[in-house]
Amino acid sequence: MALNLFTSIKYAKSLKPLARCYSDQFPKITTHYTVVPRENDPRWKEVNMERFGDETDILIIGGGPAGMSAAIRAKQLAEKDGKELRVCVVEKASQVGGHILSGAVIQPTALDELIPDWADKGAPLKTPVKEDKFGILTATGRIPVPVLPGTPMYNHGNYIVRLGHVVQWLGEQAEAMGVEIYPGYAASEILYHPDGSVKGVATNDVGIAKDGSPKDNFERGMELHAKCTIFAEGCHGHLSKQIINKFNLRANSEPQTYGIGLKEIWEIDPSKHSPGRVEHSIGWPLDKFTYGGSFLYHLNEDTPLVAVGFVVALDYSNPYLSPFREFQRFKHHPSVKHYFEGGTRIAYGARALNEGGFQSIPKLTFPGGCLVGCSAGFLNVPKIKGTHYAMKSGMLAAESAYEAINSEKQETEGFEPKSYPDKVKNSFIWKDLKRVRNVRPSFHNPLGMYGGVMYSGFSIMIGGMEPWTFKHGDPDYKRLKPAKDCTPIDYPKPDGKISFDLLSSVALTGTNHEGDQPPHLTLKDDTVPVKQNLGIYDGPEGRFCPAGVYEFVPLESGDGQRLQINAQNCIHCKTCDIKDPSQNINWVVPEGGGGPAYNGM
Repeated sequence: MALNLFTSIKYAKSLKPLARCYSDQFPKITTHYTVVPRENDPRWKEVNMERFGDETDILIIGGGPAGMSAAIRAKQLAEKDGKELRVCVVEKASQVGGHILSGAVIQPTALDELIPDWADKGAPLKTPVKEDKFGILTATGRIPVPVLPGTPMYNHGNYIVRLGHVVQWLGEQAEAMGVEIYPGYAASEILYHPDGSVKGVATNDVGIAKDGSPKDNFERGMELHAKCTIFAEGCHGHLSKQIINKFNLRANSEPQTYGIGLKEIWEIDPSKHSPGRVEHSIGWPLDKFTYGGSFLYHLNEDTPLVAVGFVVALDYSNPYLSPFREFQRFKHHPSVKHYFEGGTRIAYGARALNEGGFQSIPKLTFPGGCLVGCSAGFLNVPKIKGTHYAMKSGMLAAESAYEAINSEKQETEGFEPKSYPDKVKNSFIWKDLKRVRNVRPSFHNPLGMYGGVMYSGFSIMIGGMEPWTFKHGDPDYKRLKPAKDCTPIDYPKPDGKISFDLLSSVALTGTNHEGDQPPHLTLKDDTVPVKQNLGIYDGPEGRFCPAGVYEFVPLESGDGQRLQINAQNCIHCKTCDIKDPSQNINWVVPEGGGGPAYNGM
């Protein structure tokens, strides 16, 4: 809406005192309404802020494996009982599966239960695992470790998949059952009943300019009210984070810990391709005190494709470490380099993943809803698997929500699926995660990786029956050391054949955002990145981000640097929200449909 001259002058005068707080070194970066309230901005005074509302029975936030499985299971139950049940899924990607990224080797346990005839229905599980290889890398060699039946890395009976395609197929099954799926709609705000229970969500407003003012095409988001809301946002979802804090769901659990997974898909020489081969490694190029490792999966597609990836735990301490550049360096190791020679890289992406395991599982329910999948932290670290847990937890949540909605007793306006935690505890999710609960924290020892490997072997030998449970300790963002106490890492320059620069990699993600919108990487204080992160840690944002979003650029005066946020590059990995040592970054959703456009990542 255009401002008249009087209002513009009045607004400019009102900004004068505020403007003095900023300078060339500390420019005003954050204009998002979650930090800068619109109520005090005269540019919004005459704008209609009324939102349209709609009602549903079960609302699911996120259309990944957990969300789609929950939707399908809810509809199955209603169909079995001959009842009408409205189930809605909102998904921030422009199309279902567009933001999904995982290795991935999938254990079909949950899928077998949810859709027993999945093969007849064309599920894209085309590559059964035929060969497992595991090794510890040194700078020049590889120490092979046998993968025995019954150990976490044994994958026979599982399938190598492109998870985005699996999720897309799950979406098709859900729609066929009557589930309403709304891709391109980002849930941006949690709504509450007067009694404090969750009422639903509001989707984000669109048509807001970069300076925070309304554009001519401004449209208010809509409200979706539900009897029960299931949060299936994936790792470190921005609404799930709010729910956990509001209801203190971590009161009796350890902080969640994370890793960042970076992945590429390559078309390689057919003579080097072995569909069904699974390769994992730990060790080089990471030092013994940095947890992480690699995967390389040979897919059975129309062309000879391999998925290669590298995971770095986000509890690393050296602020000079760059997960992206560690990944690029890894591909030059003699044990894998030959796969990429003469090949073509066709895709790139990155995503944070949960590593906290059993100790970090929060309380799963709250008045009005529950957490499922990676929003709850269900990932088996030594197995490097979470999809079947996500699907199973979604199914159990749907069963509990269905029971609650059809129960005569209800304590709050929003229905709480109270049977869900017990269902999880009686499932393979709880049993599996409890068995491996000490593997990940065991790597925090004076011997680092070597001590962790030895302990993990011992734990597996005794079936994970230790009478004790290790704690994780500090959250990841507290583990960075000041730059003065660390040695810079000299990374080799990319050769453009096997290793690549960051921007050419981001170009392969297909990421796109409306340019004229407030940056969705919001800062609580615009001065902290330079004063604290740059001053103490030498600007780790520029290294831990796998998409070049954060950039420290020289001032025109030549005296110092300022932070520049390239929000259009963001691939929604959430690493910045997790690893920022000052916890000054708060990731919020951009306009719906923005972000990466992955094709089966």
